[in-house]
Amino acid sequence: MSGAREQFGSRIGFILAAAGSAVGIGNLVGFPVGAAKNGGGAFLLMYAIFVVAICLPVMLAEMSVGRHAKKDPLGAYRVISGNSTGWKLAGWLSVITPFMIAVFYLVITVWIFGYLYEIVTGDLAVLAEPETFGNFIKSERIFIYMAGVLAVVYLILQGGVKDGIEKAAKVLMPTLFAMLVALVIFVLTQDNAMKGVEFYLIPDFDKINAGVINGALSQAFFSLSLGMGIMITYGSYIDNRSDVPGSAKLVALTDTAVAFIAGLMILPAIFSFDPNTDPSQLSESSIGMIFSFLPQIFLALQDSFGYTGASIVAAVFFLQVFFAAITSLVSIFEVPVAALMDEKDMGRKKALFILGLMMVVLAVLSALSFGYNAFLSSFVSYAGQSKSFFDVIYDVFYDTILPLNGFLICIFVIYKWKKVNFNKALDEGAENYKGSFFEKYVDFSVGTFIPVILLAVFINTVALKYFGHSLFF
Repeated sequence: MSGAREQFGSRIGFILAAAGSAVGIGNLVGFPVGAAKNGGGAFLLMYAIFVVAICLPVMLAEMSVGRHAKKDPLGAYRVISGNSTGWKLAGWLSVITPFMIAVFYLVITVWIFGYLYEIVTGDLAVLAEPETFGNFIKSERIFIYMAGVLAVVYLILQGGVKDGIEKAAKVLMPTLFAMLVALVIFVLTQDNAMKGVEFYLIPDFDKINAGVINGALSQAFFSLSLGMGIMITYGSYIDNRSDVPGSAKLVALTDTAVAFIAGLMILPAIFSFDPNTDPSQLSESSIGMIFSFLPQIFLALQDSFGYTGASIVAAVFFLQVFFAAITSLVSIFEVPVAALMDEKDMGRKKALFILGLMMVVLAVLSALSFGYNAFLSSFVSYAGQSKSFFDVIYDVFYDTILPLNGFLICIFVIYKWKKVNFNKALDEGAENYKGSFFEKYVDFSVGTFIPVILLAVFINTVALKYFGHSLFF
């Protein structure tokens, strides 16, 4: 298969697609949970600092490599490094990681889709019961919902970059933002909501400690989809006249805005539900927040709006989370699809079929690890805890490998590709970037303290996750 490489049709299409990849469950629920657990305004402040100081330069490194090579992550590392075996391994890691992340992300998206369906059909009261989620993930209906989600993902990806990913982003992202703003306005009109706003926006600097700093950095890095090969792949779909630094800023701004607004929705809602809430006692899990706690909050609205009104609000929330999950899932899965197309000269439909089949098999095994099968439910044990098949995929490829991939791309652009080529690539199409303070900062930070920080995060994650000991905090 030969021909010109696919490209985004417009700059706004690229920005919305890249922002869609970044805007996901982590923004809508993970960020508010992190803010609640880590001091509200203190967490928000540190998060904003890390997005600008660390995440934006890493995003520029990924986008510039992709645009220069016009390849998927594997091909980009291979071409720029001159077929270096070591860097090809880094490329493989950048392709395998998003594929495995797509597996567990598919499972979570299926749960969201299932909850959305149950709410629309009138079962909000059932979903608010404490035992419902545990029973739900063990039901056979999961596999029916999985077929529905896969159909949506396939319809978007088979359309390609311009007619699939870009068109979907242009519809889903503005709709998501409009629904989010509408829910924020609704929540802020509820009793005691301002108490949540105060907790969220006014930083208590006494609460800034090593735990808050680590949590904010991890959330910022993961939230922007760095280390997954997405920005390398999407960078390969933009032409050399595009302003990469300017586009990266807008992607980061859009992603951060969605996370901020989501916090402005969920934290006031929590305080409205219970004015005496101790945010530090909320679940560490975004999953627990989505599927266990929030349905209770929505159900409580029936006292003011009736059961139907409460169900409508809940349905809007789960619809926006579903939109966010779909845009992320599409972007994550596009990375291995692009790699198979590039490296094996394969058509898009064939690549989608092969990788889709592999993803379904692994996703089914992941779904079966929630009590269906004893072997998969207690797959391995580390750090004194039994882990399911799903847990292992999440721990290894989401919690552990992402900062390592971020470290590798920084080292690659500065010491293999060289600073001069990195800066030249970013200057192309960006008239105001060359010689700017931002250029000097990116050049300095990517080659010095950012890789050190990401390597430290990776090492500490390995020590804590698999051996139960934190090395630094």
